[in-house]
Amino acid sequence: MNIFRLTGDLSHLAAIIILLLKIWKTRSCAGISGKSQILFALVFTTRYLDLLTSFISLYNTTMKVIYIGCAYATVYLIYAKFKATYDGNHDTFRVEFLVVPVGGLAFLVNHDFSPLEILWTFSIYLESVAILPQLFMISKTGEAETITTHYLFFLGLYRALYLINWIWRFYFEGFFDMIAIVAGVVQTILYCDFFYLYVTKVLKGKKLSLPA
Repeated sequence: MNIFRLTGDLSHLAAIIILLLKIWKTRSCAGISGKSQILFALVFTTRYLDLLTSFISLYNTTMKVIYIGCAYATVYLIYAKFKATYDGNHDTFRVEFLVVPVGGLAFLVNHDFSPLEILWTFSIYLESVAILPQLFMISKTGEAETITTHYLFFLGLYRALYLINWIWRFYFEGFFDMIAIVAGVVQTILYCDFFYLYVTKVLKGKKLSLPA
């Protein structure tokens, strides 16, 4: 495992922990898109079905279990424990416009036409756009809490680092996965505007807002 994948994993883990701590400490999920979190739970569920069929390493298995567990814990906190604080009026992105096309694309463009491979491909495509409901929600409310922006920053950093990981593996291992690379590029592009605002505003102590 190279340093880019490791730091990418740690960045991803940091994002998840930041979000869970934010919700638990404030006893509120205000400003958090429940729809994005459902999509991420779906991403991890469909991607890590290989937990039932193969064992790669203790690290690999542990991280997968943590991602799945935390994803469903977040969904539970938003839609059950702290449901009263969930801002459903602003979380209005039509997720079917993401899930249906992504599902169709996974059937058409994949490495192998088998159930597990199609579901893995679906998860890769879906993850690249799963953050859109959250960004849409921020654009509707006009701003985001600082802690929420930290969560988004580490989530975006994770994808950017994984993109570098794919490039590294191509040059040094001869490994090339077009599906993962294209999806990673798309997801990183979606974060570019946010990264700019994060650096120019949040890191200077200002509130972040996205243009409506």
